[in-house]
Amino acid sequence: MPGSFQKRTFFPVSVCVALAACGGITTRSTAPATATAVPSEQRVPLYVVRRGWHVDVGLALADVQPPLLPLAAAFQDSRYLLFGFGDRRYLLHGGAANMTAALWGGAGLLLVTSLGSQVPEDVFGPDSVVRVAVTVQQMGALQRFIADTLATHDGAPMRVTPDPHAPGAYDAYYESVQQYSALHTCNTWAAQALQSAQLPVSSSGVEFAGQLWEQVQRLERTGAEFAVAPARAP
Repeated sequence: MPGSFQKRTFFPVSVCVALAACGGITTRSTAPATATAVPSEQRVPLYVVRRGWHVDVGLALADVQPPLLPLAAAFQDSRYLLFGFGDRRYLLHGGAANMTAALWGGAGLLLVTSLGSQVPEDVFGPDSVVRVAVTVQQMGALQRFIADTLATHDGAPMRVTPDPHAPGAYDAYYESVQQYSALHTCNTWAAQALQSAQLPVSSSGVEFAGQLWEQVQRLERTGAEFAVAPARAP
């Protein structure tokens, strides 16, 4: 629904709150990426968005590179695309039983939110959005990570439709090759996405949004925020 997105209460609040019982479980150890010096060159904004207990990563449609072109073709009226990860059963069918089953592991979905005329800060609030300046190469690596999350058929992403009574918080749902569980949550995936762009973020032990958001705020405090406010229109 490009251009019509409004603030909503999102399914990951329920799913990730349920993970509180697993707070002592740590994810597989993944060290933070080492920040590497990059030459002065064109930089583009990578958006990190906190949606309650869930974190998305996003980009301007104008900055889409080949790895995500097949998916982006479905959102030509969008200005920004946000990406997240979640449990397939709960997202498509809803229900408390599926929410609980998500803790034990199962198929995941790639989640897409389309924003039209509004910048992410206008939709989610400035305190819930951090812009990180990345090089075109870093952006390409992040988009490759997202594309590699997708299951495809004949090279095309496999879009799926949720049941009418499912939570329905996102604009599009795509089959994923990754599994969702208490050890690999929506926020673990987002941390790994940021790592793929060679940002100094660790996914080790990240299960909840707050654990990741602390690291994202450190990026902001250390000057990694994309300070040029106007984003390029597609």
